[in-house]
Amino acid sequence: MLLAVVGYVALQYVYGGKPEPRCTVVSGKGDGASYTFTAEQARNAATVAAAGTSRGMPERAVTIALATALQESGLRNIAHGDRDSLGLFQQRPSQGWGDERQIMDPAYSAGRFYEHLAEVPGYSRLPLTVAAQRVQRSGFPQAYAKHEPDAALLAAALTGRAPAAFSCEGRPDTDPGGPAQVRAALVRDFGREVRPGAARGRTVTVPVPAAVATDRAPQRGWELAHWAVAHASALHIERVSYGGREWHAGGAGTWRAVGRAADEGGTAGAEAAGEVRIVTGQ
Repeated sequence: MLLAVVGYVALQYVYGGKPEPRCTVVSGKGDGASYTFTAEQARNAATVAAAGTSRGMPERAVTIALATALQESGLRNIAHGDRDSLGLFQQRPSQGWGDERQIMDPAYSAGRFYEHLAEVPGYSRLPLTVAAQRVQRSGFPQAYAKHEPDAALLAAALTGRAPAAFSCEGRPDTDPGGPAQVRAALVRDFGREVRPGAARGRTVTVPVPAAVATDRAPQRGWELAHWAVAHASALHIERVSYGGREWHAGGAGTWRAVGRAADEGGTAGAEAAGEVRIVTGQ
């Protein structure tokens, strides 16, 4: 598979007459590393990450997938490329990756990438560019390496390992969204393992799956919370709450401590880690 694009789109462009909201991921290590990108790229990245974790793939696999999509399409779901290449990973219908409609579905295309990656012996121990090339068979096999730092930042946040590390500016002036859209998107990206509760008004409550080991429950919760923020623009999400912190589309677009966590210096109680609350716009 040949390289679809060299580099990727500028961070802001006209979006319905206004600059598209920006999203930022920061390092959970406190080293000041960060990566800023568009809302479109953010939701595609979140879908790629969810496709991996829902299949039980490790964070390293998510990093490889994100670096590959950054190189192939700039994390944009493009309907063109070299020869018949399409989508986030520039997969080709003529090479058995699926039909055009399937490949243009980010959840499907990411799933197909992971299926092939899982067949690469020892992929998690290989240099990223080698593992990606074993799947993509690109004409530019070394091109994936330059995206590894940004992909690693994204993977740490979108798998939930780095809490409150992913934020977006949001679009508080958009048309109303709906809980049904949020619930459908969660099931689409995560599968049946994630079971959103019945909506109450504009609020969707997502229990952290009971099957997740206790020590990993906060990570799973932050994965779901970051996913919601990444999709806030498309799904018209107004607020996301988890672990004693809240993201608000109408504010600075960053996470802040709320409730008891604010009184305790940002430390959430155990009860705050049991569910993710997503509120759609009104």
